[in-house]
Amino acid sequence: MTIDDGAFETWLPPAGVTYELVFAATAWHWLDPAVRYQKAWEVLAPGGHLAFWAAEHVFAADGDPIFDELQLVYDEIGSPHPPGKPPRPRPGELPDSRAEIEASGLFGDVVTRQFDWEISYPADEYIRLLDTFSSHIAMAPWQRDRLYGEIRRRLAARPDGRLRRPRGAVLQVARRHGQA
Repeated sequence: MTIDDGAFETWLPPAGVTYELVFAATAWHWLDPAVRYQKAWEVLAPGGHLAFWAAEHVFAADGDPIFDELQLVYDEIGSPHPPGKPPRPRPGELPDSRAEIEASGLFGDVVTRQFDWEISYPADEYIRLLDTFSSHIAMAPWQRDRLYGEIRRRLAARPDGRLRRPRGAVLQVARRHGQA
């Protein structure tokens, strides 16, 4: 197996080569919408598959209350919930891209599946996770210090010192239509 690493929008496969699968894990939404389906169609063999998944924080009805508490800190430091983004998606209720895939006219036999799970984190592990998020990387040091200090303080007050963070993911798989 060969794995090519680079910008999908400008990448060119070797002459005459097509693929059975184009796969993106939590990155499809970053690709230019005007290019991504067309490019995937072009590099796939007839009948090949496009598969991508997206994951995000979901909020179960019986979820950890710390996220409501921490939202107040995010608001205080000037990092409120992004406008236009659903504030509290529930497990099993993440939107899929079926309509967008089908509207491209390039793919059919679309199958979507949603998966939900929960991870328990101690403070330092959770903060290491937050340090991978663009919004947290972009924060000023004083904002991260305030937020992370509050996470550590609140979790230290809990008997187990942990928070429960539910996640949801939507996997989408579609078959390429037509000939090259």
